Amino acid sequence: MVQIETERLVLRGWKTEDLCDFYDYAKNPNIGPRAGWPPHHDKDESLRILQSFILNEEVWAIVDKETSKVIGSIGLHKDHKRDVKKAKMIGFVIAENHWGKGYTVEATKAILRYAFEEMKVPIISVYHYPFNHQSKRVIEKCGFIYEGCLRMASTLYDGTIYDDMCYSMTSDDYFRLKENEDRKY
Repeated sequence: MVQIETERLVLRGWKTEDLCDFYDYAKNPNIGPRAGWPPHHDKDESLRILQSFILNEEVWAIVDKETSKVIGSIGLHKDHKRDVKKAKMIGFVIAENHWGKGYTVEATKAILRYAFEEMKVPIISVYHYPFNHQSKRVIEKCGFIYEGCLRMASTLYDGTIYDDMCYSMTSDDYFRLKENEDRKY
């Protein structure tokens, strides 16, 4: 898995030594449910999920350069809602004490750059539940285009059914945004 650095973050593969940092944010009841998964009950549960991250190499640990602490994760996954070769879906989570500091936008833009420029991905989707206003803001700040609401699209761990608010960015969209940002400077 490629390591990506930004001004304040390192995005890297997960290590077993990250277990405590991972469990610290994954047990928070304000984190997982916003993304559709239950808060972790114990470190054993976190370890099982962490091991799948290590094996699958689809999820990066988001590390704060200043503290060297893992403060979240970001992943590129196969988008099962699109039948397009190499279509990806991005997902992210950040520890609650790091909300509102721009870390998720910084990490997402770095992954978009890698996906579109290096991996040559044609389209990246991102979804959020209607109540997740923090994710909506990250998605908007990164330049994704709102596609609409896929009604009754996701059943959560507790059986609750939610709509998916759907966004995407094509490689053309990405390079157009990049060109516009380059002109500003």
